Parts: sequence; structure tokens; C-alpha cells
Amino acid sequence: MAWTVGLGCAAVVGVLAVLALPMVPASMTWIDGTVNRPAETSAAVAAGDETVAGPPTACEQLYDDALWATLRFTEGAVMTPSTDAPTTTASALVSALQPQVTMTCAWHSDLGEVSTTLATVPTDAGAIAAAALPGTGFACAADGERTRCTRTDGDIIETIDAGGGLWLSTSESAWHPAEYVRRTADRVWGD
Repeated sequence: MAWTVGLGCAAVVGVLAVLALPMVPASMTWIDGTVNRPAETSAAVAAGDETVAGPPTACEQLYDDALWATLRFTEGAVMTPSTDAPTTTASALVSALQPQVTMTCAWHSDLGEVSTTLATVPTDAGAIAAAALPGTGFACAADGERTRCTRTDGDIIETIDAGGGLWLSTSESAWHPAEYVRRTADRVWGD
């Protein structure tokens, strides 16, 4: 009886092996692609012997791993990428600088909303923001090669970073992830 059951099991294993054979090349390709996939970073691009940093080109690249996890796993969080204009009360500055939006990452959760826009602007945008925004309730300060202007109105915090031809604006309404502004700016300017 044991011989009969053993031969039956061997026959079943043999049939399964024959059926699985066509999937071996696809499985090997998938394993190779998974193991040898390059790390996804904000925008480090190899250029000969040097590494050239550039701004993120997709919302996922705007966040470090810890911040991305914090945002994604917040209760009810949904991110909507777009190329919408910046969410800010500094409409006169937006009209003057006419930022060319690369991406807007709008998060909605049970805690509130966070919207961040990355755009290109003239290289003197930081100086223009520092001159124009204090009269509208923003406090501006130099932060390295860029200018950071922040305005708080109740539970809404607006931040505009401009420098080096880039614009990063964030509007946080009721939801204020830890060090969100600093961490996203670090991804854009490579600090």
C-alpha cells in the first residue's frame, strides 16, 4: 500500500513540475528585476564621475521613507497628485512670479489637509518673496540659498520656500505632520 501511495505522490509531483516549467523564465526575470532594481531616490542622477542632484518629479519622491509612511498610514489619508496652482493666500506673489507647476501633492485625511506644490520660478524669486510677503502676514528669513516665508492663521500654516529657480509651497490645514516643511525642502534642495 505504501508503494502505491508513494508512486502516486511521485506522479503528482512530476505532473506539477511539468506544468510549472513554462513559468521558470518569467519567475527568474521577476526575481532578477526585484533583486537588481536600482534604489529610488529623490533625483540623484549619475553624470559621469559626479552625481547631479535635481528636484523630484513625482509626489512619491518628495518624501523620505519615514514621512511617506507617516502620511500614507494616517487614518483616512488619500493623496491626489496634480499640476494645480499652489494653495496659498499669497495670490499677488503667485501672479507676479507665475510659477510653472511641476507637481502638486494634495493629501486629505481625517486629521485635515496638506497641499504642497513644486514649481519653477525666476532665480530671484526668494528676494521678491522676502520683499513682498511680510506686508501680508508672512515672516520671511534666509535659509541657506533660499528664502522661507511662513504665515500662521489659526489652524492653517502656509510656507513658501523659493530659491535657485525653485518654488515649494505648503499649506497645512489642521494636519501638521512632524517637520513636514523641512523634510520636503530637504528633498528638493538636497540639504
